[in-house]
Amino acid sequence: MKDMDNTKEKIKRAVALQYERGKDRAPRVVAKGKGLIAQKIIEVAEEHHIPLHQDNELAQVLEALELETEIPTELFRAVAEVLAFIYRLNKKM
Repeated sequence: MKDMDNTKEKIKRAVALQYERGKDRAPRVVAKGKGLIAQKIIEVAEEHHIPLHQDNELAQVLEALELETEIPTELFRAVAEVLAFIYRLNKKM
Protein backbone atom coordinates (compact mmCIF):
# COMPACT_ATOMS: atom_id res chain seq x y z
CA MET A 1 0.00 0.00 0.00
CA LYS A 2 1.38 3.39 -0.98
CA ASP A 3 1.59 6.29 1.41
CA MET A 4 -1.07 8.68 0.12
CA ASP A 5 0.77 11.77 1.39
CA ASN A 6 3.83 10.92 -0.70
CA THR A 7 1.86 10.29 -3.89
CA LYS A 8 -0.16 13.51 -3.76
CA GLU A 9 1.12 16.18 -6.09
CA LYS A 10 0.99 19.79 -5.08
CA ILE A 11 -1.68 21.70 -6.93
CA LYS A 12 -0.02 23.84 -9.56
CA ARG A 13 -1.17 27.45 -9.54
CA ALA A 14 -0.19 30.40 -11.70
CA VAL A 15 -0.91 34.11 -11.69
CA ALA A 16 0.04 36.47 -14.50
CA LEU A 17 0.67 40.13 -13.78
CA GLN A 18 0.85 43.00 -16.24
CA TYR A 19 2.36 46.40 -15.66
CA GLU A 20 2.85 49.18 -18.18
CA ARG A 21 5.05 51.99 -16.92
CA GLY A 22 3.35 55.33 -17.39
CA LYS A 23 -0.06 53.71 -17.83
CA ASP A 24 -0.67 51.57 -14.76
CA ARG A 25 -0.39 52.72 -11.16
CA ALA A 26 0.45 49.19 -10.04
CA PRO A 27 0.74 45.71 -11.55
CA ARG A 28 -2.60 44.03 -12.11
CA VAL A 29 -3.74 40.43 -12.26
CA VAL A 30 -4.51 39.51 -15.87
CA ALA A 31 -4.73 35.70 -15.57
CA LYS A 32 -4.92 33.16 -12.77
CA GLY A 33 -5.74 29.53 -12.30
CA LYS A 34 -4.99 26.12 -10.86
CA GLY A 35 -4.21 22.78 -12.42
CA LEU A 36 -4.68 22.71 -16.19
CA ILE A 37 -5.41 26.45 -16.36
CA ALA A 38 -2.18 27.15 -14.47
CA GLN A 39 -0.30 24.90 -16.89
CA LYS A 40 -1.75 26.80 -19.86
CA ILE A 41 -0.75 30.16 -18.33
CA ILE A 42 2.78 28.83 -17.90
CA GLU A 43 2.88 27.47 -21.47
CA VAL A 44 1.72 30.80 -22.93
CA ALA A 45 4.34 32.65 -20.88
CA GLU A 46 7.06 30.29 -22.11
CA GLU A 47 5.91 30.61 -25.75
CA HIS A 48 6.24 34.39 -25.46
CA HIS A 49 9.57 34.22 -23.60
CA ILE A 50 8.05 35.80 -20.50
CA PRO A 51 10.22 35.06 -17.45
CA LEU A 52 8.66 32.89 -14.77
CA HIS A 53 9.21 33.24 -11.04
CA GLN A 54 8.06 30.66 -8.52
CA ASP A 55 6.61 31.90 -5.23
CA ASN A 56 3.77 29.69 -4.07
CA GLU A 57 2.73 31.90 -1.16
CA LEU A 58 2.59 35.04 -3.31
CA ALA A 59 0.69 33.19 -6.04
CA GLN A 60 -1.87 32.03 -3.50
CA VAL A 61 -2.44 35.59 -2.25
CA LEU A 62 -2.61 37.04 -5.77
CA GLU A 63 -5.00 34.30 -6.84
CA ALA A 64 -7.58 35.66 -4.38
CA LEU A 65 -7.72 38.96 -6.31
CA GLU A 66 -10.25 39.55 -9.06
CA LEU A 67 -8.99 39.71 -12.65
CA GLU A 68 -7.86 43.17 -13.80
CA THR A 69 -7.43 44.22 -10.16
CA GLU A 70 -4.32 46.21 -9.27
CA ILE A 71 -2.33 44.59 -6.52
CA PRO A 72 -2.91 46.15 -3.10
CA THR A 73 -0.19 48.27 -1.51
CA GLU A 74 0.48 45.50 1.03
CA LEU A 75 1.88 43.38 -1.82
CA PHE A 76 4.03 46.08 -3.45
CA ARG A 77 7.26 44.92 -1.82
CA ALA A 78 6.78 41.24 -2.69
CA VAL A 79 5.82 42.04 -6.29
CA ALA A 80 8.65 44.58 -6.59
CA GLU A 81 11.10 41.80 -5.72
CA VAL A 82 9.64 39.67 -8.52
CA LEU A 83 9.81 42.57 -10.98
CA ALA A 84 13.43 43.27 -9.99
CA PHE A 85 14.22 39.60 -10.67
CA ILE A 86 12.61 39.86 -14.11
CA TYR A 87 14.36 43.12 -14.98
CA ARG A 88 17.72 41.54 -14.05
CA LEU A 89 16.93 38.57 -16.31
CA ASN A 90 16.02 40.88 -19.18
CA LYS A 91 19.30 42.78 -18.83
CA LYS A 92 21.25 39.52 -19.02
CA MET A 93 19.49 38.64 -22.28
